[in-house]
Amino acid sequence: TEGGILPFARMFFHDTWFSRVITTVAQVYDINPRLPLGKLTKNQMDVLLNGTGDKTYLVKGQNRFGDLTTIEEPYRGIIPELKQRYVESESDFVRAEIEKYMREEICAECRGKRLKKEALTVTVDGFSIADVTDLSVRDSLEWISHLPRNLSGKTEETIAAPIVKEIASRLAFLDAVGLNYLTLARSATTLSGGEAQRIRLASQIGSGLSGVLYVLDEPSIGLHQKDNIMLINTLKKLRDLGNTVIVVEHDRETIESADWIVDFGPGAGEHGGAIVAQGSARDIKVNTRSLTGKYLTGEKTIARPNVQNTSVLSQTLTVVGASQHNLKHIDVLFPLGKLIAVTGVSGSGKSTLIVETLYRALHTHFNPFAKEKPGTHDRINGLESIDKVILIDQSPIGRTPRSNPATYTGAFSPIREIFANTQEARLRGYLPGRFSFNVRGGRCEACEGEGQKKIEMQFLSDIYVTCDECGGKRYNAETLDVQFHGKNISQVLDMTITDAREFFIHHPSLSEKLKTIEDVGLGYIHLGQPAPTLSGGEAQRVKLATELSKRATGRTLYILDEPTTGLHFADLEKLLSVLHRLTQVGNTVVVIEHNLDVIKNADWIIDLGPDGGDAGGKIVATGAPQHLAQVKHSYTGQYLKKIIE
Repeated sequence: TEGGILPFARMFFHDTWFSRVITTVAQVYDINPRLPLGKLTKNQMDVLLNGTGDKTYLVKGQNRFGDLTTIEEPYRGIIPELKQRYVESESDFVRAEIEKYMREEICAECRGKRLKKEALTVTVDGFSIADVTDLSVRDSLEWISHLPRNLSGKTEETIAAPIVKEIASRLAFLDAVGLNYLTLARSATTLSGGEAQRIRLASQIGSGLSGVLYVLDEPSIGLHQKDNIMLINTLKKLRDLGNTVIVVEHDRETIESADWIVDFGPGAGEHGGAIVAQGSARDIKVNTRSLTGKYLTGEKTIARPNVQNTSVLSQTLTVVGASQHNLKHIDVLFPLGKLIAVTGVSGSGKSTLIVETLYRALHTHFNPFAKEKPGTHDRINGLESIDKVILIDQSPIGRTPRSNPATYTGAFSPIREIFANTQEARLRGYLPGRFSFNVRGGRCEACEGEGQKKIEMQFLSDIYVTCDECGGKRYNAETLDVQFHGKNISQVLDMTITDAREFFIHHPSLSEKLKTIEDVGLGYIHLGQPAPTLSGGEAQRVKLATELSKRATGRTLYILDEPTTGLHFADLEKLLSVLHRLTQVGNTVVVIEHNLDVIKNADWIIDLGPDGGDAGGKIVATGAPQHLAQVKHSYTGQYLKKIIE
């Protein structure tokens, strides 16, 4: 009754029918509801969690008409109840809440191999199918190339020849796009956007088609400069087969390798949309209107932002004995109060170290109910020096059109209050909830405030069409009658962040919140832009802006995974200025990054490698950018040296 069973205390009303069933069962089994769970007997805990089978109990309560009634009810237990709610619920929020009390564990029966032991007894050259899929692309390519000579008899060689050829061909394509570090059994959900895109690209190379138009959106995401040339050569191979390849890209090397460049601008959002320059790389460089050209020629460079670091912290955080996946039991030191870049070739262990080990360990330390288990490590020293850890990744800020930058950043609440305080709203008795598209009353009920209707396409992806009732405005006519300075709530949501900041300039707290979104280079997106239309990089920067608008403690550790995704050279300085602002007051920022302009502006670099997969997982070098540029055996240092000197 006091919320001792956390999932029900957080998600559902305390006085529910299920809570009454629990109370009845507690009385039968002499379970004191005020007693801490740790003091219950093993049998009492088992009853609470797993239920009492088919046995029923008389439960008193009110029916839906308010009449007192007694019903004979079985008690299934808390775990089965949560399982059923998780499976049957159509609410993303409810499922996300229940997931907080779930944890993924390796299957004890198959030990993660996914197959029955009978299937695993079948081997080829001493390898079961699980052994082969546990190999990296590089190692499996070597294994398959040696396989024919290890077979016994002409019959086996004849059977294997066409199969080996096909397998070797497909593995070679993955190797060609810089993915030789991936294991074949790698779960698709753990792949970055760039990795998934390059896998699809590898399958297209193997098709051998010609006359096809390929469109790629930033294929260099997650790719180290060392591997970039492999990707570029792959794209050229597609071109040479007689195809056309269009690449949306910000990477300098990819731009300069293109046969034809179309440069858009001059600004972003409503200030863009025009072709500033087009032609060869040389044409772009000599075109004075092209901002991209100025960065390519070196006329403009990304200098370190003029932000003075006033932090006097000298503490460090140290991960001791990190050995998850390919990490080689390494000790990694993080100087606090600094901008730290974690670098290394693709697959060298950066995400394993920072996200799976460091973040999850700290998150579990601050939140005992954390879902994910930290990666294998001995301990972390220096925990007392930080009070919070925040991971700012590229996962969506919402999965429905009702989620948008205004709701996620908290800017929508003051906007609704502003509209509720207008004379027209007060006369009509409208409260702030009237202007929410998550609450009945003011929203369009035909689309439930989404402005769009979802049409299920059976075996195809769902599609959204504009609501014919409200025309995409999300609200009913009565709500849209209320205006603030000549704009209704729908028109305000359709403003860009930059325009909205000017519109609310006399509301300092709201204007400042919008300015933080502008500061991370997102002034062009719309306040009410549906979350599903934001790219991963845009979603990540919306999250960063949200954190910036909060009161800083000065002892927070921020972790960002490739924050430069989707950023032009001109926007990098804005991002770097924001990151240095965080460290200026004592916070620590750790970025996993391949962009050399960001790496050269870091206070400290941790370079992992030397290669990917099993050949990685070691610390190659640490130190300031100038130091790393002198380390000859560091791939990152070699490329860093070219732009520092």
